[in-house]
Amino acid sequence: MTNVGKNNELIVITEGAIITALALALSFVPHTTGVSAIEFVYGLIPMAIYALRRGLRAGLIAGLVWGIADMLLFGISKGSVLNPLQGFVEFPVAFCVVGLVGLGSKPVKDAINRGKNAMGLILFYSAIGFFAKYFFHFLAGGIYWGMYAPKNMNPWIYSLVINGGSFVANMIMLTVLVIVLNRVFKQLIIVKN
Repeated sequence: MTNVGKNNELIVITEGAIITALALALSFVPHTTGVSAIEFVYGLIPMAIYALRRGLRAGLIAGLVWGIADMLLFGISKGSVLNPLQGFVEFPVAFCVVGLVGLGSKPVKDAINRGKNAMGLILFYSAIGFFAKYFFHFLAGGIYWGMYAPKNMNPWIYSLVINGGSFVANMIMLTVLVIVLNRVFKQLIIVKN
């Protein structure tokens, strides 16, 4: 590997570490809404931008690190880890798949470079990563958290309401930010040499 390649890899790793730290720091901002556990996960926004900027591999790795750190800092201490398998599914796996947003890295960059509006592509690929995250939470909710469902309510329906509601809430948050940040996408996503 040449020095340029090593320097570029170091820059990608450094950006990933900064984005992961930012996503963790955003976890300290209150983010539960309503009478249920529907959550705004503010860290999804910088992770989505990073995955679009650096691609699938970098996005998956940053998401994995974010999930492990979130589990160690918040999950275990708040009682959100019921057993090792559930903890693995809801933290490293669920946070890692947010990196699937990186599938859209090339199409979004191509659209931006051609001067086209990339908002639809950004929302589409972000929805893939966000949906994947909440799908794993949905599975864990139905399997492990079902005992906390209201009486006479199917645990799978309860998990769908909570995790589906969180997915929708985060997509609404992303849509608002995509509209607000539309003019700066080129600076956020396109890597300068």
